[in-house]
Amino acid sequence: MFESAELGHRVDKETFAAEAPKLRELLLDAQFELAQSRRFPVVLLVGGVDGAGKSETINLLNSWMDSRFIESHGLEKPTDDERARPHMWRWWRLLPPKGRIGIFNGSWYSYPILKRAHRETKDAQLDQSLGRIQRFERMLLDEGALVIKFWMHLSKAAQRKRLKKLEADPITRWRVTDKDWDHFEMYDRFRKICERSLQATSTADAPWTIVEATDFRYQALTVGNHLNDALRRRLDGPLNPVPIQAPPLPPRLDSVNVFQTLDLTQRIEKPEYELELERLQGRLNLLTRHKSFKKRSVVLAFEGSDAAGKGGTIRRVTGALDSRIYRVISIAAPTDEEKAQPYLWRFWRHLPGAGRFAIFDRTWYGRVLVERVEKFCSETDWMRAFGEINDFEEQIYRNGTILCKFWLTVSPEEQLRRFEARRDTAYKRFKITDEDWRNRDKWDTYQLAVCDMVDRTSPSHAPWTLVESEDKNFGRIKVLKTLVEKMEAEL
Repeated sequence: MFESAELGHRVDKETFAAEAPKLRELLLDAQFELAQSRRFPVVLLVGGVDGAGKSETINLLNSWMDSRFIESHGLEKPTDDERARPHMWRWWRLLPPKGRIGIFNGSWYSYPILKRAHRETKDAQLDQSLGRIQRFERMLLDEGALVIKFWMHLSKAAQRKRLKKLEADPITRWRVTDKDWDHFEMYDRFRKICERSLQATSTADAPWTIVEATDFRYQALTVGNHLNDALRRRLDGPLNPVPIQAPPLPPRLDSVNVFQTLDLTQRIEKPEYELELERLQGRLNLLTRHKSFKKRSVVLAFEGSDAAGKGGTIRRVTGALDSRIYRVISIAAPTDEEKAQPYLWRFWRHLPGAGRFAIFDRTWYGRVLVERVEKFCSETDWMRAFGEINDFEEQIYRNGTILCKFWLTVSPEEQLRRFEARRDTAYKRFKITDEDWRNRDKWDTYQLAVCDMVDRTSPSHAPWTLVESEDKNFGRIKVLKTLVEKMEAEL
């Protein structure tokens, strides 16, 4: 697939001198229009063989455009902090917001390709990694990002010539490392693996553009013109991309659902509750001192009916933990910063490192619950979110993170009683809002959304635990017991 990038494409100095100023003006116009409109982010990937001018191309784009609205990233081996989290965490943190361009030298493709080239993985593992990358890029596209991918190519002979030329000049010798020559010795293997990777991930919405890198003037004009054309098509196109039609959910033939199987009459009396609470908190605390816990992390996801007792339950969990190893993340309406990113971004950024807890009071499931019911997003958006959430949680699980998801539920009658108690108690009034009362009127609609959520996002490695919280003591003990037993099994 690299044949057209080995033909000796060139641009003479006169042509470059005439074309480059006009192209710079067009790129600046497009960039300022993007920055002012903040309609979408641009994710620009620059990959390719060693010595093919990737860094020089990125530097040129930064000099041609306004660097205030460009963020360039070139990541090497993961740091200890990055290795303690899912692989894609480092990339999620660097995604550009709407209105900006993020340029990645290498990218999420580098690690899978290098591991396969060094025979640390097999073709099947490479294909699995590429599948995850495709789903990630599909999510970026569905969230509105413009994804542009360049691959800088040199033939084997051209790469040898380029490396020798750079090495022979004392001024540029520093650019060539032992690693570059090691990779050159593996050129044929790299080429085969890169062909496989590019063919698998060159999609209609995010195709690879292969650029011959023997002549930098040709390379610069090719990249610049392609970037400008892509920006102009998107800026001049409709405000929103054509929506993807989501298949309808299957019709329900009766009113039976998973919540009808729950026994909300279960209770624990106070003396037994206090003894069991102390015992479980002690077990939990000892588990955080287990030698294996230093290499693991814990993510707790709490969702539930309004007034079901999430906050009180979380306090019973944190009561067993050293305050230095946990963080409670309370999720409310997204901020302007968060709205400028894909909806999962604000959750990725809070994933804990090894030996730590992240406790989410409300979670990424807001997309398929409140955003669905209140129509804050389209049906297409919340339907595709089921798959995106499953991918997100699978990456957490594959990283060795212990994930527990709890849905706390009460009856409508008990919820009303708690609402009225909050309204009538001065120091609890902050807990009740007009929105809580409005949500009560949509009880059946929310219940339907919750049932769909449980059905579609409860795999064996990340199941939902449905917690009967009619009696708060019973609910708190069930959560602690589930968490302790899960950690004991994992550690």
